[in-house]
Amino acid sequence: MANMISWNGRRADIAIDLGTANTRVAARGSGMVFDEPSLCCFSNGGTRPRLVAAGEAVRAMVDRTPDSLKVTRPLRRGVLQDIDATRELLAYAMSSSLGRRRLRAPRVAIGIPADATQAERSALLTAASDAGLGPVSLMSEPFAAALGAGLAVHRPEGSMIVECGAGTTEVAVISLGGICLTRSVRIGGAALDTALADHFHFRRKFLIGEITTERLKCDLVRLLGAPDGEESQMIEAKGRSLTSGIPGVQQVPVSELRPVVAKHVAHIVEVVRDVLNQTPPELSHDIHEKGLTLTGGSAAIPRIGQAITAETGLRVHIPDHPHQCVMLGLEAMLAS
Repeated sequence: MANMISWNGRRADIAIDLGTANTRVAARGSGMVFDEPSLCCFSNGGTRPRLVAAGEAVRAMVDRTPDSLKVTRPLRRGVLQDIDATRELLAYAMSSSLGRRRLRAPRVAIGIPADATQAERSALLTAASDAGLGPVSLMSEPFAAALGAGLAVHRPEGSMIVECGAGTTEVAVISLGGICLTRSVRIGGAALDTALADHFHFRRKFLIGEITTERLKCDLVRLLGAPDGEESQMIEAKGRSLTSGIPGVQQVPVSELRPVVAKHVAHIVEVVRDVLNQTPPELSHDIHEKGLTLTGGSAAIPRIGQAITAETGLRVHIPDHPHQCVMLGLEAMLAS
């Protein structure tokens, strides 16, 4: 994929970070103009589902809808799973972010996992076209993340990026403006949410909802990052008992949930080691000297960086705003 966004010398107007958890939009000359959850709510009545709401307005609806409504995430594990919802989300993001300034058919750059299949790419291009977008360029997310993190991606030296998104984790080695090596695993922050919910379901016979799980994960990440006393800390989860069928609250020690996080982190470390094992010697030397950069929303999980350092001996750098690195990189491409 090209690293410059242009068509016959004309630069892109819009950049979109279409993520599993959040969708972000940047406009050339205006910076980021949209940042909302990647969520849509449809009515189930009639011959064709009708969009009721999208983005931030849908967050409070998750796990609270009647049978006549359905909440869906357009993407799962980093790639499109519902073409209709993706079309509606893109159209909503354009309308909300640009309003009257919207161009008739803006030239757009959209981030996509480096290992996305041709079918996945084609589906995204179709959804973008149906949403009224103009020519679309699909940009490698790990490259965009590296650019957004401030790495010297165009120099003749190796840089390693680990982009931990909600749906996928990508590891890439970059040099001279291109990706030399990349591996990915279709797990991310959303997979950790699922693992935590499964833990409560099967071990404690207790059901917790999607929003509750996300909040629990945030609390757990914060406590795991505390310097001392994590084993004695407790986390509260509200949900429904499977044995009694009655709503309730459970207090869970951090020590009980730590293995769930450790298993999740181990998958990421395995991918990092796999890339390092395949990296050519000179690039390996550069990475040893500089360390690697961790980006994405899951970069906030302290165990990831700690585990990578423990297993590889490499220093791990985390930018000031790791969750925005893909968007910042795409935005930088707009200005180039």
